[in-house]
Amino acid sequence: MSLGDEHGGGRTSDGFGGSGQTRTRLPGAGEGDGYGGPRRPVRPSRSLIGVVGVVVLLIAAIAFANQGSGDGGDAADGAKPPGTNPTSATGTRPVEGKSGDIPTGYAQDEQGAQSAAANYAVALGSDGMFTSTSRRTIIETTHVPTVVPGLVSDLDSAYSEGFLANVGLTADGKAPEGQTFVSRTMPVGTKVTAAGTDAMTVEVWCTGLVGLAGQDSTKPVTTTWFTITEKLKWVDNDWKIESSTQSEGPTPINGDNRASSADEIAGAVAGYGGFTYAR
Repeated sequence: MSLGDEHGGGRTSDGFGGSGQTRTRLPGAGEGDGYGGPRRPVRPSRSLIGVVGVVVLLIAAIAFANQGSGDGGDAADGAKPPGTNPTSATGTRPVEGKSGDIPTGYAQDEQGAQSAAANYAVALGSDGMFTSTSRRTIIETTHVPTVVPGLVSDLDSAYSEGFLANVGLTADGKAPEGQTFVSRTMPVGTKVTAAGTDAMTVEVWCTGLVGLAGQDSTKPVTTTWFTITEKLKWVDNDWKIESSTQSEGPTPINGDNRASSADEIAGAVAGYGGFTYAR
């Protein structure tokens, strides 16, 4: 979760992929604006807001979902050797429907698992993860039912009033007046690292946006790069997350694009819709 539709992503029911939100960064700059001027060079450390944007929710998910579970069950058999995966859609229908804003109903094969993993990453990285009601909906939709109660409890504790304040949000997860909170996760690619009939392990390489867009924001929207590894299980005729982990990168070098103004970022968030991802 690294908290990222989009959040993406995670963190999710709080506005993830397919929720009509976008993952786009506009060019241009506003002079004198917190978003103006050239981008700063990449730094090895991240602020709390960056970590929050794409990591916190998955940290809690990992801690709960990994309890009492081994790593050997589905990791070895069926693993594919490294290779080049095409970026174009294969033509197989990726999803049959939606549960709220989250695409569900995937095929019981590798393509279906990759599509599920990508769309679940978007949901778990969305701004919906920052409010309790939508967070529970996201977790219930994306996870194996047996892990949901403990995971929801862990996340409710993680998204404490103090944590939200550090992110720049109110106690109920709202942005300050005149500002727009952005938390989106955008999958760049997926690959299956372990395959079985009823279990798959899928890695999702993502970039994310997180921060507050607004003239008075002290936490401007920044980008992050990370890889989410999801262990999926076939439950009730669909893929669901049994456990997940997250690692930093691979991270490309920043380009020469100038950062956009706060108004442009806020406008992009409101004006561009997201996608349903298909392998």
